[in-house]
Amino acid sequence: MSAADDRSAWVRAMPAVFVLIWSTGFIVARFGMPHAPPFSLLLIRYLLSMACFVPWILWAKVAWPQNRAQFLHLSVTGVLMHAGYLGGVWAAVKAGMGSGLSALIVGIQPVLTAIWLSALQARTAATESPEGAGGLPLHAVTPRQWLGLLLGLAGLLMVVWRKLTQGTALDHVNALNCGFAVLALLCITAGTLYQKRFVQPCDVRSANTVQLFAAACVTLPLALLEVDSVDWVPEMVGAMAWSVLGLTLGGSSLLYLLIQRGAAASVSSLMYLVPPTTALMAWVLFDEPITAMTLAGTALTALGVSQVVRATKI
Repeated sequence: MSAADDRSAWVRAMPAVFVLIWSTGFIVARFGMPHAPPFSLLLIRYLLSMACFVPWILWAKVAWPQNRAQFLHLSVTGVLMHAGYLGGVWAAVKAGMGSGLSALIVGIQPVLTAIWLSALQARTAATESPEGAGGLPLHAVTPRQWLGLLLGLAGLLMVVWRKLTQGTALDHVNALNCGFAVLALLCITAGTLYQKRFVQPCDVRSANTVQLFAAACVTLPLALLEVDSVDWVPEMVGAMAWSVLGLTLGGSSLLYLLIQRGAAASVSSLMYLVPPTTALMAWVLFDEPITAMTLAGTALTALGVSQVVRATKI
């Protein structure tokens, strides 16, 4: 197999690999959250991730962003997609919200992305050219993609329905944790759209390092306000190791590459597959039951995502 064939196979596998890695986020939270406050945990994760990226960048002589504007754009996406999204999700879970409800709230992201893109496309078409800043296409959402988005949302609801109706999630919903979850939803949606429109192609290692530095600067004051300390038990060490090596160096880097390569609506639709995949992982690791509704919802979600990505190559 030639190098071109190897690269093509890897590009085709990127969405599946991303979903598998990103789905471990709630698994990591189950191991690590009882032993550390959320913002301190995330700050350590950002710092350790940068400690991995910087030597790699120096050894490989990777180029940094070319101008101040790109540093600024990457910093904005770092604050939104790392500090805002991750901080919101972990703070919501720490404040008592169940993983089913938090996954459902964040899972609305593809629909918000599609609504924004359609509104922006309609406004742009009525005024000037069908392109965004920097000449990047806006990728209007087609009727088939709208159908896929709605099918994916319905399937997602079926997957998390058992957790929503068990009482554990809804019993602990309050203004605080609901606000954190909605903040995470808005941040990941805005970050995806912002990166697709304003961030120019850049090496993923240097881009991720800039994003992590910006996220660490925002997270540091919040971590200093936390009174609990980190308890470095084996579960916490393992959760932190995977958070750095798997979720940040692997998952966040893949998300950056996918956004750069694909339409925002198509990339966002992959988030629909995260809760079903997490449910399957929890079944294997923690013997959490899988119901017929979970399986049906997983199939419906996969069908919806296939309709979204069919019109646009990732």
